[in-house]
Order: sequence, then C-alpha cells, then structure tokens
Amino acid sequence: MPHTPASAPRFLAPAQVAELLNIEVDEVVALVLEGRLRGAQLGSPPRWRVEEASIADYLAEQSEEARRMALWRQASEASFPEVWGTTPFRGA
Repeated sequence: MPHTPASAPRFLAPAQVAELLNIEVDEVVALVLEGRLRGAQLGSPPRWRVEEASIADYLAEQSEEARRMALWRQASEASFPEVWGTTPFRGA
C-alpha cells in the first residue's frame, strides 16, 4: 500500500493569491520568481501555482520587516541624550 502524506501541500492560482494579498497577479508571479513565495508551474499547459503555506511565511516576513523598520525609525528619531544619557563624555 503506497504511503500518502497526511496533508499534501495545497496550491493556489496566482489570481487567488493576488486577491488574498490585495496585489496584482503580476506581483504574485514576481514574488514567486524572487523566491519570496513558493510556487511552480504545474499542469499542461504549465500554469503558475503558489503553495498556500508560503503565503503565511511571506506575511510573517512582511510583518517582521515592518517591525524592524519601525524600530529603526524610532531609533533614528531618538535624541542623543535619550540614547547616551546626560553625562558628558570624557575621552581617555
């Protein structure tokens, strides 16, 4: 008896992914080509399909990037006394 995986990956059409992410279909294909979404050309004729699980990974990556950018902006806006304290620096 052949072994069947408990949950085989589910693939979505680029149009479905575009709707979920609120972007254009061309942007979905570009994300696949950049490796930011996992996908492949399946079927005959070959058509792009995106692994559904990669969408969650992509959104987590986007959230982390946004968090880091917010921290960077926050650090860039901090004044030196806030960062280094108010004690004057005395070089040795």
